[in-house]
Formats: sequence, C-alpha cells, structure tokens
Amino acid sequence: MATNPGRPDSRKTPTRLSLLRSLWHRTRSEAEDDAEAGRSIVMPVQKVSAPLRQVLRRLIMALVVLGVTTLLVYVDREGYHDNADGTVGFLDSAYYATVTLSTTGYGDITPVSDGARLMNIFVVTPLRVLFLIILVGTTLEVLTERTRQQVRIHRWRSRMRDHTVVVGYGTKGRHAIETLVGQGKPKDKIVVVDPQKKVVDAASSDGLVGVLGDATRSETLQRAELPRASQVVICTERDDTAALVTLTARQLNKQATIVVAVREDENVPLLRQSGANTVVTSSSSAGRLLGMSMMSPNVGTVLEDLLTYGNGLDVVERPVTKPEAGRSPRDCEDLVVAVVRGHRLLHFTDPEAATLHLADRVITIKQAVAPSEAG
Repeated sequence: MATNPGRPDSRKTPTRLSLLRSLWHRTRSEAEDDAEAGRSIVMPVQKVSAPLRQVLRRLIMALVVLGVTTLLVYVDREGYHDNADGTVGFLDSAYYATVTLSTTGYGDITPVSDGARLMNIFVVTPLRVLFLIILVGTTLEVLTERTRQQVRIHRWRSRMRDHTVVVGYGTKGRHAIETLVGQGKPKDKIVVVDPQKKVVDAASSDGLVGVLGDATRSETLQRAELPRASQVVICTERDDTAALVTLTARQLNKQATIVVAVREDENVPLLRQSGANTVVTSSSSAGRLLGMSMMSPNVGTVLEDLLTYGNGLDVVERPVTKPEAGRSPRDCEDLVVAVVRGHRLLHFTDPEAATLHLADRVITIKQAVAPSEAG
C-alpha cells in the first residue's frame, strides 16, 4: 500500500511530536510494572563451585567425620557395652558412631568406662556438632548468602562515586562499555541499567553491576547511584525512551556528562533540550559511513579503524604534558587533530591552537596498544 508523500510514515521512529505525546500517555499499569521491575540490584557474578561439587565435598566431609568417630570408638571398644552380646566390634562401632552423630541414640550401645565417657564429652560431641553443621550446610549457606549479598550492596553503595551509568546493554551499550574499559575505566565503576532480567544477568556475568528496572523512573536511576555519577551513557532502543531517560537523569544529576544515542536526526534538538551534552545519531552516522565507503573504500576502512578502539589507530583525548606546553601541536609525538581549551573545541588549523597551553587537552590519533603491551 502506497503512503502519502506529504505525510510522514507512521512506521518511522517517533518524531518530536510523538516523543512529547509519550510523556503523557504512559498508563498506570505500565508504571506499576516498572516500579515492580526496578527493585533489584545484581552484583557481579563471583566464582563459585558447581552445585554437584559442593554436595560431593560436603558428603566427603561427613563421611570423614563418621569414619574418625568409628575409629575412636573401635580403639576404645573395651569401654563400651553392647546390650545384645556384651562386646563391641567394628560394625558395632560404626553403628554407634552413626546413631550418635545423628543424635538418634537408641541406647543399646553405651559407654561404661570413664575413658569412653570422657571421649564422648570432649571428642564425640564436637564431632556430632560438626556433622550436623555439614548436614544443614545448604540451609545455612542460603541464609548467609542473603546477608552477604546485602553487605556487598551496602559496601558498593557507600564507595560508588564518579562512576559511569550505562542505560541499555544491547549492541550499542556493550560496545560503549568495551571502549570505556579499553580506555582504562574499571568495571567496578560501570553500572548497567536495563529492564530485561536476562540482560542484567548477562551484564553481571561480564563483571558489571546491573540494575533491573525502567530507567525513565527516578527510583531505578537512584538505585544505580546516578546522582553521584560523573558520566551517563543512554543507549535505548527508542528515541522517546531516550528522551525520558535523559530528562530524568538530568533532573537527578546537574553536573554529569550525558551522551545519548538516537536513531533520527530530527530528535537531536529535543535530546539536547532535555539535557544531553552529546547526541549521536546512529542511523545517519551509519549512512554517512556507508556513503564514504562507497565513494572511497579506503576512507571507510580508516574511519572504521578509528571507531574500533584497541585496533589499528585510536582517537584519544589526553592532557598536554609539560614538555609540550608552549609548543606547536605539530611537535607532539602523536597526531593532534583538535585542542580543548576550557569549554571550547579548537580545530588544529585554528590560529588560537597554534601554541599549546599546559591547561589544554588535545585530541590525538595514535597507534593502538595491544592488550599484552598495555599490561
């Protein structure tokens, strides 16, 4: 079915009008679902033994305790009396150890000598306690795991400052985090926010803290400690969602640098008005890269190389060093393409950028460092 060329196609990414409409047409049920989903913080996965291996280890420990108790009773068998035949053999020792450690205590085999009774007080009783702890270890582990998780979250909240919050852990979010980590950002300083549990679990498996919930809600972003973050990266699937998240994030944090990815160029002004410092248009950027690659494959290859951190050439921003201060950008070891002076960005051909200041920062192109060399 043909569409009217005079009207925008309703199947396109939402425009500014639809973005504003989405602010007013969120239903109450959606908000309740979002609130329910935004109550979980998933810490990075820690290395633990497989469940079967844990069960086998506990079973072996229980058998060792049982064997030691059996040997102790058998060595001191003269101090025990069996109501059945009066003597205590190895099988009787094992039977006595089993019923004693399990606190059953039928009374058919009893310690009668002083030595046997002292051994039951100082040796068998501690072994009985150890045996019971091993048997109920699974229950104790569940209880302690909850406490341990709460302690980990409390410690994480108390020390989280100047971190990066990444909203959305899709393709764009993953590559953004890979670049941040490649540039030296520790994983424990990155928090992922996503409404899908499987995505948050994947982030946790990758060593990141994940917050499950709707990032358009203040409660969810507060769980990610966004008010104390220094950077926010928004990589949602829809432009209207990105606008809502940007508004909420800027309301919670007036100082953080917010970078947003959108699909359509026409939504860029709205995102800037919402508080975004930088807006990256994914569709138009990809289109320009395709066009340049078509006209000159070599240009496309170089641009793709620059956009892929840690491979070939990298674009980095760094402070000016003391030996570079007062000199021309051309005298730097790496290729300077721009100079950041205060809040201004100066092109390398700008006359003001002819001499570097110590307080400046330079954007350079340099050879990527292999992970082995960086280490």
